[in-house]
Amino acid sequence: MEIGKLPNPILHKYVISKFEHQRDEVIVGPGVGRDCGIIDLGDNLCVISTDPITAASDNAGYIGVHIACNDIVTTGAECVGITLTILASPDSDINAIETIVKDVNRAAHELSIDVLGGHTEVTDSVTRTILSITAIGKVQRNRLIQPMHAKVGDSIVMTKKAGMEGTAILAYDRYDTLKQHISLKSLAEAKEFLNHISVIPEGRIAASMGVHGMHDATEGGILGALWELSETMGKAIEVHADDIPIAFVTREICDFYAIDPLKLISSGTMIMVTSDANGLVKALGEAGIESSIIGEVIDGDAKYIIRDGERNILEPPGSDHLIKINDK
Repeated sequence: MEIGKLPNPILHKYVISKFEHQRDEVIVGPGVGRDCGIIDLGDNLCVISTDPITAASDNAGYIGVHIACNDIVTTGAECVGITLTILASPDSDINAIETIVKDVNRAAHELSIDVLGGHTEVTDSVTRTILSITAIGKVQRNRLIQPMHAKVGDSIVMTKKAGMEGTAILAYDRYDTLKQHISLKSLAEAKEFLNHISVIPEGRIAASMGVHGMHDATEGGILGALWELSETMGKAIEVHADDIPIAFVTREICDFYAIDPLKLISSGTMIMVTSDANGLVKALGEAGIESSIIGEVIDGDAKYIIRDGERNILEPPGSDHLIKINDK
């Protein structure tokens, strides 16, 4: 099979469709494009999401915590804590594990959440260290945000720029190669993107303004996230690719590796569906968060992308382009 997340049709056929709903307390279970499961606990709902970290080597613990907690805020929930599983290969160094733990703690401190527990193991089942992080949050029932509430005519707004996480990962992990082709100033800017991969600030603002849906852009990039959002909304979309902002250094790195920045892992970008795009953009701007209107919810059941004036079908996400990179 191809490396990366299972393609969505295969994921649904061979994985999601096999699960049966057993408990009345579970009000949202697994589904294509769904970030979180949701459990009814009375006055509050418990929101749960989990993510592995396989693509990043440097800063894996820090990235992993933010990615998992980003999923929680898409529902309008507040993250309370995480559990952490570390699977280390036999040739791992204990200092490397300690570094991961320190990075996890640094991110948890930034987000004011607790590490609730987990599991740490050395195993020959992996050839490099793998992290799995589960985030747990809570939200009042009347504040829950779910994308199926989106309406035709709603606008699609994204924050920051496409491909930021992938850009930062490459700037750290491929630095010795890239510094021969890209300025040190640009690479420093790329590394700085790592400090902006949380979407919790914009998620809180969007939730307070009553947006109809949110989805954070991770593996598969901004286009993959848009496809998944359309799928979970159950509504058609039209996306204007030329309106999606991309940093110059991201274009430089993607051109060097011959990959598409719109299909590069993009944690740090929140996609929001709203009936008040101008108001949301203004509110985000007042908080110092860049945002752009990039599309709309439309009649029908298709997903369209307009690029260079041509309207085409937006295809389901394939492997993230970070995985497609070959060393040069």
